[in-house]
Amino acid sequence: MKRKIGLLSAAGLITILIVYLAETRNGYFDSKVYYGAIQYWFHGDGGMVYDWLRPGTPYGFTYPPFAGLVMAPMAVLPFGAVVVLAVVATVLTTALLTWWLAGDLIRRRGWTVWFAYGIAVCLALSFEPVRETITFGQVNTLLLTLVAGDLLFGLSRGRKWAGVGIGLATAIKLTPGIFIVYLLVTRRWRAAATASGTAAGATLLAAAIFPDESREFWTSALWDTNRVGVLSYLSNQSERGFLARLPIPQVEAKVWMVCVLLTLVFWAWRVAKAPDDIVGGLALTGIVGCLISPVTWIHHCVWLLPAIIRCIETNRKALGISAYVVMTSRLTWLWEKRPRPPLELIGGNLYVWFSLALLIWTPIGTRRSAEVHEEDKILT
Repeated sequence: MKRKIGLLSAAGLITILIVYLAETRNGYFDSKVYYGAIQYWFHGDGGMVYDWLRPGTPYGFTYPPFAGLVMAPMAVLPFGAVVVLAVVATVLTTALLTWWLAGDLIRRRGWTVWFAYGIAVCLALSFEPVRETITFGQVNTLLLTLVAGDLLFGLSRGRKWAGVGIGLATAIKLTPGIFIVYLLVTRRWRAAATASGTAAGATLLAAAIFPDESREFWTSALWDTNRVGVLSYLSNQSERGFLARLPIPQVEAKVWMVCVLLTLVFWAWRVAKAPDDIVGGLALTGIVGCLISPVTWIHHCVWLLPAIIRCIETNRKALGISAYVVMTSRLTWLWEKRPRPPLELIGGNLYVWFSLALLIWTPIGTRRSAEVHEEDKILT
């Protein structure tokens, strides 16, 4: 017992140190953007949230107006309180996701639950996309929790409210909308309609309250990629980011469209073959969302966690462990300021390569996933 407590305490201290070092680099940058934009919106001279840019940068508020409505409490909270709430929310949602995704593995292996779970949470918090989410002050794990809870406890158990979480996540940030496509591909018509209706209802609510902001977002801010950042920046680990770093500017957009189409077709083929494997669907859809998005910063790659855990608990342990280790090591950043062709093609796109590998080889429709699905049906 004392040995386990000592090991867990050491793991916790190492995790805190890792996150602290990340904070010294990132300094809650994104939270400062959100906070500045919301403060300007509610306390400025009548300007819109999309008018504000962080001084000295091209970065501004990039989310739909409904996200601004959700973040409205920032207008009255001090920035320190916003940071504390964001950090606590990310840690708690990461702990919850870890239990949802790895709890069954811990129980099946007969490990001491509190010890194994504590180590698993430390590993999850140390994962670079998660620690970057914490130290940038991002919302990624909150959105993943909304979607995962919807799929694991709504869709898999046939609840009438299945789709609400996906719809809300989509209204806050458009990229989770790929899960509505997942519902359509797997023929969950009612859940797809619920998700679409929820997203539309939240969007229309924001439009009714903030009509000018809604018009600005859908006609201008959404399409202004300069507000997000340079596509070729190393942190953009999507297929578009990979192509933007190649010397093919004349055909880059066309090649990207072909890559997106091929990726979507392959993903749809895999998930359609195993529609009852909800965890597998969550894993593969999270991967494809990262790959096809024009911009997938490294902190967005928290969506790869379900796939990594699925690989570790099945017969793809080597892939899952390798993906975790490489994506936690910051190895890809060696190519940020000192290009080293031709190795840059590999090293500068490690997240892209591992995302493709996970999309191809993450098990779906396995015997174990079928057993879990049957257990869920019995529980309901």
